[in-house]
Amino acid sequence: MATETLKYMCHFSVIFVFYFSSFYCQQFSIQFQQPSACGVNSYFDIASLSCVKCGPNQVSSKSGLACECQTGFRVLVSNGAYITCQRCLGANQGVTQDGFGCIRCPGSIGESGKCQCPGGSVLVERDENGNPLNEALCRACSATEPAFSAPDLTGNRCIRCEDSFINSSQSCDCGASNTLAGGICLPPNSLPTTVSANVIFNQLALSVSSAWFSNFMYSSAAACLLFSNRTACQSLGNMCVMNMHSSSTINNDACGLYNTIYRATAAQGSSQDISFWRTNLPWLYYGEQLGSASRVLQNEPLPVGFSFKGPQKNTKIELQAAVYSLCPDTRTRKMSAFTFGTDYRQSCVLSVSELLAGFPEPLFYDVFLVIQRSQEEKRLLAVPLLNLNQQFNGQFTNQGANMNNWYLTRRLMLVDSLSGREKSLMSSPRVIRVASDIKIRFQLVPNTQKGQVYTPLMTVAYSDVLVTDPSTQSVSVSFSMEYTMEQEEARIKTDIALGVLGGMAVVHSLLKTASWKRRIASPLVDLQTIMKFLVFYAGDLANVFFIITVGTGLYWLIFFKAQLFVSVLLPSPAQEERFVVYVGCAFALKTVQFLHKLFVQLSVDIFFIDWERPRSKASKLVEGSGESKCHATPVSIWRTYFVANEWNEIQTIRKISPTFQVMAVLFFLEVVGFSNLALRDPSSILSRSPEEYTPPYSLILRYGLASTMWLCIGLTQRIFFTVFHERFVEDKIRQFVDLCSISNISVLLLSHRCFGYYIHGRSVHGHADTNMDEMNTNLKREAENLCGQRGLLPNSDTQTFQISITNRLRTQYDRIIEPISRRSGPSRLVDASANPCEQSTKAYHTMNRFLGSVIDHGHREMDYIVKDKLLFERLIGMEFIEPLDKSIFYNDESHSFSDVLFYGNEGVLLIFDTLFFCVVDLANQNYILAAVLTYLQQLAFRVIRNSLGRRNLVGKTLVDKRFLI
Repeated sequence: MATETLKYMCHFSVIFVFYFSSFYCQQFSIQFQQPSACGVNSYFDIASLSCVKCGPNQVSSKSGLACECQTGFRVLVSNGAYITCQRCLGANQGVTQDGFGCIRCPGSIGESGKCQCPGGSVLVERDENGNPLNEALCRACSATEPAFSAPDLTGNRCIRCEDSFINSSQSCDCGASNTLAGGICLPPNSLPTTVSANVIFNQLALSVSSAWFSNFMYSSAAACLLFSNRTACQSLGNMCVMNMHSSSTINNDACGLYNTIYRATAAQGSSQDISFWRTNLPWLYYGEQLGSASRVLQNEPLPVGFSFKGPQKNTKIELQAAVYSLCPDTRTRKMSAFTFGTDYRQSCVLSVSELLAGFPEPLFYDVFLVIQRSQEEKRLLAVPLLNLNQQFNGQFTNQGANMNNWYLTRRLMLVDSLSGREKSLMSSPRVIRVASDIKIRFQLVPNTQKGQVYTPLMTVAYSDVLVTDPSTQSVSVSFSMEYTMEQEEARIKTDIALGVLGGMAVVHSLLKTASWKRRIASPLVDLQTIMKFLVFYAGDLANVFFIITVGTGLYWLIFFKAQLFVSVLLPSPAQEERFVVYVGCAFALKTVQFLHKLFVQLSVDIFFIDWERPRSKASKLVEGSGESKCHATPVSIWRTYFVANEWNEIQTIRKISPTFQVMAVLFFLEVVGFSNLALRDPSSILSRSPEEYTPPYSLILRYGLASTMWLCIGLTQRIFFTVFHERFVEDKIRQFVDLCSISNISVLLLSHRCFGYYIHGRSVHGHADTNMDEMNTNLKREAENLCGQRGLLPNSDTQTFQISITNRLRTQYDRIIEPISRRSGPSRLVDASANPCEQSTKAYHTMNRFLGSVIDHGHREMDYIVKDKLLFERLIGMEFIEPLDKSIFYNDESHSFSDVLFYGNEGVLLIFDTLFFCVVDLANQNYILAAVLTYLQQLAFRVIRNSLGRRNLVGKTLVDKRFLI
């Protein structure tokens, strides 16, 4: 009952709270108003955030945040918040300059309701003691010596005239013979009478008459030339920069005027002992003609060395210009741009409206590199600029790769929203120009061991944006730091290695082709021979490309990441394209070899020779005669089925675990963090903070790391399986050989027409169809050496052989198997009356008796000999002796019959998987995706090999497919 009461009380209290809130809760919201919506007779009150109506005879001020008196009215009362206005009623009375009084004007009254004086005079409203006059006075300024005065811009007082007026006419009047421009009086014939104020935006094929150039270019040029005015010279230089440093035969544009002054002021000397830097002029060009780029960039290295590690570590780059500040980012990430060797790239998309608001005027930069020679001495090294938009006589010379055609400059800007204003400086720009791509490149001195680099080069590309709707328009900008070195020597060495190893591959492929011709007993060189050579050569050439690419990737990984003083730098992304082509060639060629191996394994001839013989005869009653006849006891076929099933299972076993291989590689690369070693920076740290800048990956380092990791784990697995697992746990290949001996079944494998392998499984006990007791007894006798050895020859344990058979033996083999193989041929060749099961059974028994008699030397014309292969024969994989009269059985302790299985082709499979993994990763730069696709690829080919291998096994061994499980 208490519980129910509490429950009702809780419900009631909730209802009460909502009911109470509905009456007493206040919504703190106000009407949204903007100053622009208040109108002429109201102002925006910042205290109440609302529009308030002005008082009588008042209008809103220009700011819209207060009221002011109408024209012709003075301020009568002002308490700081509100004002009272009163009209000036007297004849010819105007409002005083301070707005609080009325005064009789000596002349006219202006539009503002205040007194006006004629030109050359100033307005006086108070006496010497500050008392207001009854009538204002107009006092003329003395324009002659010694006063040389004129009214200031407000017209309230006399100030000294500009020096150019005094120097030109000895008065404040410029005179008819002189030229007045930009508030400066210029002597006649000092510069061209007209100037070209057009700014060419080449990307838009648009010419804009710039109001800024029209108003200030001529005066800036004249003041710079005649008076060495530093501000005017800098202004003219900035106009040349805004015109993309472009030079032509026109001498009245911004750069033309600059070059005219540059040549005219040669006698004034240079600044900082730099011949290109004229006194009082900004430094814009490296010379007056093309061809100086190589001397500037590759003449002399910097007097400083860079080191990645050790006590003399020096990776700091100090540039005296914030050229990377367009894109917002954290300070930590931005500072990564100035760590030597770190490939820094930053990009973003900026709104045109943000650029117009943030850059109403262009900012210009002269970039210098700070060189610390000692703790006390710092030097500034000028960083040359390569402007990709610059034109020289109408040609874009800086966009080519030939350095001798470049025209280097100095000054750059980020955003130009000024030169594109046509009508006035207060109007919106028609076109803006944005530095969309800025790149600083350091080039390593060849063969340096002290980390020396040449003078860095800054490259800038501008984008012209036609302003239509700033709120929706955007522009992409990027900044990057690159580090390069001359790669010609490395390329030559790679080509030499490719040529030498490629020549060796040709020889090796010819030997394999000759061996293949001998093994198929065909002396003719036909189209099939040529195709076979090409397939062999594809595999060998794939190995050549693989060795070169893995070696190259490992070289850069070790020597770049582990170097103390900088002696090598990573190839640029453009230079890596050749390497990627090599990797692609290796993968394509290795795929051809792998598919060829797969086809050979799926077409191998195989037969199980059953040595079991009937132990006794059984009586069988003949129907209709009442007599009984003795027949041999049938031999069990289950042993053959069992061996066939075991062979079917070992077709796709490997010397490594593919699943563990994929998982281990992925673990070390992604979990442990080895993938960070492939980043384009000198750091060797495996773990990185998320706040740090992550540079892009190097494809060479990524490939070298992935391939090395895959091969190392694969080789480690293979050593483990060979040394430990196969010796102490399980060796399925040797177990299969033992199974054949216990089952009393031999295996004949023919990978070529006249070459193959033989597994001698004849039981030393004579019988394998027995019960458990006898089987255990036989095994015990064999373990105690109380019976013969398993080998083909007496007193020999060799059970596996490579066989080279005669053409006569192969012909007889084909003759026996022909009725079975004919069933899969054209229907006109098939005997419709024959029973397929009876044909298979007959062919099986015939083949079993025939091959058994051959092994027992029962056919003198098809006899064989047993011998060892020569060392050189084993090395080159070719038999020197051709089997003309007798077949040859070569002792084979290495169980090379596994060559027709995945097990014996682990090298091909390992390299194929490595290349597959790396190619997928190079295409997507994602180790996880590469691992997943590699695993699926392995699974797919394993299924294909099992399925088609099973079909081949059924067709060649005459074993019913229903018994293969």
